[in-house]
Amino acid sequence: MSRQTLPLFDPALMRPALIDAFRKLDPRVQRRNPVMFVVYVGSAFTTALAVAHPEGFTIAVALWLWFTVLFANFAEAMAEGRSKAQAASLRGLKRQTWSKKLDGSYDRSVPRSAMKWLPLEADNLRKGDVVLVEAGDTVPADGEVIDGVASVDESAITGESAPVIRESGGDFSAVTGGTRVLSDWVVVRVAVNPGETFVDRMIAMVENAKRQKTPNEIALTILLVALTIVFLGVVVTLLPFSVFGVQASGAGEPVSLVVLVALLVCLIPTTIAGLLSAIGVAGMSRLMQANVIATSGRAVEAAGDVDVLLLDKTGTITLGNRQASAFIPAPGVKEARWPTKRRKAAASLCWASRSSTCVNAMWPHSAPPLFISPRRPA
Repeated sequence: MSRQTLPLFDPALMRPALIDAFRKLDPRVQRRNPVMFVVYVGSAFTTALAVAHPEGFTIAVALWLWFTVLFANFAEAMAEGRSKAQAASLRGLKRQTWSKKLDGSYDRSVPRSAMKWLPLEADNLRKGDVVLVEAGDTVPADGEVIDGVASVDESAITGESAPVIRESGGDFSAVTGGTRVLSDWVVVRVAVNPGETFVDRMIAMVENAKRQKTPNEIALTILLVALTIVFLGVVVTLLPFSVFGVQASGAGEPVSLVVLVALLVCLIPTTIAGLLSAIGVAGMSRLMQANVIATSGRAVEAAGDVDVLLLDKTGTITLGNRQASAFIPAPGVKEARWPTKRRKAAASLCWASRSSTCVNAMWPHSAPPLFISPRRPA
């Protein structure tokens, strides 16, 4: 899977994000963020004052407050849209696959040439169906080999470039949908229903990644709520003091409610609270761009403390196909003995297959005149 980077202001993401920004104006959604909920209530209150007493200053404050709420919603919707785009790219990996569903019950005594099968789309297979998978075919669904033995390319799923052997009656009888049979044939009994395959579960993991708050995010939220309560108490006490000061001096006017609401929004940590959830979603999306699935914000925060990463095999971080990047002549070998382009390609394939028979067939009377320098692209 190649690394995909989406532009910051991708029109395909901005249009749904704008719609979601207005959908998030639901009070049930806004109350999840206490600080922004205060801004939301202040926006509604200021709008009510603007309708009752339409003045330029009141209308301007109401518009700016609604813009603040919508901007926070838009930032969160953009971050969520990137995660959905990554899930859509994974869904695009699922190709329409046709299977060879055996007609009737399977009988091991029937030779492969006499097996009767019907073409059926992989999405229509059900648990318990028996299919025939031959060389060059794609395994239609996750299942278990009940007959035959075959070499299977699982690089698309596991990243391991070397084919694996799958046979019936052992620890290596399970096959995964989307892999490809390279040689021979197998009879597979489907083990899952549509939507329950390995690729489907991986897509569901991306789509249903939980936005659980991390410990640091919880601590920061508590701090922001505490500051909001303090500043709310300060602003509430300003109105009685203002009324008392006007009455005592006999001059001036008490501060208006619109000014107090605007002052409260300026005092409370609106910017941090508005972007806090967007930052968490953006962190998960950034990992998905590197083809790493993060199931929660807690996992993203824990990943920041990782210094050493141990992998069980190099196939996990490679393309899955070996490639020869250079051909270096052995000591004492003249350039005239270098293979042609066709032999170079064959030499690369021989090296990739680790087959001594293939190498001996190319150079039957002497040792191979080349050292092949391998390149395992990351």
